[in-house]
Amino acid sequence: MMYKVVVPGDFISDEVDRAGEGTYVDNGKIYALNYGIVSDKGAIKVVALSGKYVPTMGDVVIGRIVELSYPFWIVDIASPYEARLHLSDFSRGAERRIDFSSMSNYLDLGDWIIAKVQKVDALMRVDLGLEDEIKIDDRGRLIEISHTKVPRVIGRSGSMIKMLKEKCKCFIFIAKNGRIWIKGQDENMNLATQVVLMIANEAHTSGLTDRVAHFLDSYEEKEK
Repeated sequence: MMYKVVVPGDFISDEVDRAGEGTYVDNGKIYALNYGIVSDKGAIKVVALSGKYVPTMGDVVIGRIVELSYPFWIVDIASPYEARLHLSDFSRGAERRIDFSSMSNYLDLGDWIIAKVQKVDALMRVDLGLEDEIKIDDRGRLIEISHTKVPRVIGRSGSMIKMLKEKCKCFIFIAKNGRIWIKGQDENMNLATQVVLMIANEAHTSGLTDRVAHFLDSYEEKEK
């Protein structure tokens, strides 16, 4: 029996017929789908060390404003740990002062934002920052999958997400915490949503890239 720690995308084995839970197959090789420990007894699988998203400095996430607690906006980032967005980060470079009474004019309860994890301290206090003030509007669609499936939706070297954007004719933004923002015409968003959920549900299976390509090509032919 062999145990080793892997992160998503790590090569594990060439024995594709033994690919199990927590892995995926691409070009005749098995790769890790999750962050976890490889078990080589019987099927090759990756046992996740954590099922919940744990933020890391540098992660780009999609979050929802859940509380205004001056001088912070408190943000749900699909993690056991809430994050904080400080007023100074939001208003950086601007000649304005935001007080508690005016916070909701900029970001209010229920608003969705794209932010970067700037700091995670030993007590798991998470600080966010905005390079730009990016607020998700209601013209798109937001879906959520397990953060462990994000590498599979992106694909090796971005191959899967590139195919999705081209075939579905949508803007698709995938955050590290498993939230995905899709924007386009309704029928295109419906297709993109269907395919993303298909990938998430079948992420552990072999031949997924070919199946997705075939599904999208078949849909395109049907629409002609």
